[in-house]
Amino acid sequence: MTREDRMRVKMSPGGPEVSRLAYGAWRLLDDGQGADVQRVLTLIETCLGCGITTFDHADIYGGYRVEEAFGAALKARPGLRQRMELVTKCGIMLVNPARPKTWIKHYDYSRQHIVESVERSLSNLGTDYLDVLLLHRPSPLLDPDEVAEAVNALVTQGKVRHVGVSNFTPAQVDTLASRLSRPLVTNQVELHPLRLEPFLDGTLDQCLQRRMSPMAWSPLAGGRLLKGEGQAESRVRAVLSALARQYGAEMDQVIYAWLLRHPANIIPVLGTQRLERVTAAVRALELKMDTQDWFAVWSASSGAAVP
Repeated sequence: MTREDRMRVKMSPGGPEVSRLAYGAWRLLDDGQGADVQRVLTLIETCLGCGITTFDHADIYGGYRVEEAFGAALKARPGLRQRMELVTKCGIMLVNPARPKTWIKHYDYSRQHIVESVERSLSNLGTDYLDVLLLHRPSPLLDPDEVAEAVNALVTQGKVRHVGVSNFTPAQVDTLASRLSRPLVTNQVELHPLRLEPFLDGTLDQCLQRRMSPMAWSPLAGGRLLKGEGQAESRVRAVLSALARQYGAEMDQVIYAWLLRHPANIIPVLGTQRLERVTAAVRALELKMDTQDWFAVWSASSGAAVP
């Protein structure tokens, strides 16, 4: 298998082809070197240059400003859009000056909000279509029939090519999927060696059953795996450090390789603004993690051997 082959995966049988690692734009505006057009272009080109073509957004990121900053770069160099896949999310409503009518954090999956959010994201990103639209978090008020009416129309209009979810339970995935005209293509969940629940609660089993690749947000546990001081963090870091020496790799590469080892074709979402860490992350695709090494990380996290 060539390097190019290793860098691509079908998100689902009828879904888009995406890169094996995605770049998460959540903290784009936190970059110490700024987020002007040239800096964002440098970031985009760095990702594309090493085979990372999938960019993960949400309407709320950066106080509703990240999509616009990213879109300004795409508008400055329009040809880049055809070389990437854009994922964004809707549904979370934050108390923010950009949304003056919102006085309490909540979720909105009304037909009107979904359509308006997509239209706004398309405008901000400077594109005619989204490769994947994700519903950001499940809501106790989510009406699957109303959601289906909205997203089916957006797909029919060509404004959204594929639909997925984020942070949904297996039951919530099944309920929504029963109403849609096309299969869901992914479930983006928090997934890393300190959060084993998705391996055990049916989330990844459902992804395997439906043949959809899950996306893993916060794969480094927000930095806790590298710097956290808790007992679980210390146990896991000791194992990761030993494996990094064994594989001749960095710890973050070992963490990505641990996720990539799973048969569900997990897609880690990178969150770093350091360009050298972006390019280095790709080496994780070359690490063939031994089964026992994989379980050494698991056991360190759980604090016990598997049953």
